[in-house]
Amino acid sequence: MAAQDQVRDVGLDLLLVELDLVLATPLTVETRGMIGARELGRMRPSAYLVNLARGALVDQHALIDALTSGRIAGAWLDAFETEPLPEDDPLWRTPNLFVTPHCSYRSERVRDRVIEEFATNLALRLDDQPLVNTMREPALGY
Repeated sequence: MAAQDQVRDVGLDLLLVELDLVLATPLTVETRGMIGARELGRMRPSAYLVNLARGALVDQHALIDALTSGRIAGAWLDAFETEPLPEDDPLWRTPNLFVTPHCSYRSERVRDRVIEEFATNLALRLDDQPLVNTMREPALGY
């Protein structure tokens, strides 16, 4: 059986009831608010939500409700609707929520690549040449 015969689109609803959820998607019109009260309500009580992408993918008030009520086991947020997360934000006091300062992308390898790309683009700009690795779909945010 070929690999393409083993892959099928099952949709988000089926995934929500079966798996923990890790968000690593760009913020677009289609993905804004993609995880709200309905989606959190479909998740298993033992499930975790991890958002490595953009804060506006998740309805933060619905997440607070889901965590406070024990509807899901926990969440880890590395991105928020407002960054940095204000000191008085209720997310800081939400049980079973782990908060990081939008740093999941950081590593030595990433830093080295960013420095290399910057140097390359600086040289190209000074030579009046097109830049490399720019946003391919600016309207979509990536």
